[in-house]
Amino acid sequence: MNSQLVVDLNSKMNNPYAANPGEATVMGFEILKTSDSGYNNAYPLNEDEARDPPEIPPQLQNTLVGYPANVDSFSSLPLPQNAILNHLYIENREPQRSVVALGYTHRFRTKFVTAVLYKPVQRRGATNI
Repeated sequence: MNSQLVVDLNSKMNNPYAANPGEATVMGFEILKTSDSGYNNAYPLNEDEARDPPEIPPQLQNTLVGYPANVDSFSSLPLPQNAILNHLYIENREPQRSVVALGYTHRFRTKFVTAVLYKPVQRRGATNI
């Protein structure tokens, strides 16, 4: 008999591939029995909020927004690393300027497209006329 689905004498189906999580196990993939006491909704403690945020990975520091522009040459920008694609960047320069640049680079087929938005920055204490 080639079929894996067998009907026994009492007309009950016997399927060896039935989905019974309590009975069917594969060596190395057993279901662990855990108690509900291991799960809780504990509130974060003050020392969790007092920690500094993690440092930025070094790959994210090389953005096309910060790449120096060369007006005299028609050379293209370097290819962006995969880590900087689909991230929004802000130009961080010293000294402060009256305009800030936001940049976003994404891939379109085989090309890379970078959109840069220049936005005026209002300084604190400055008044609009």
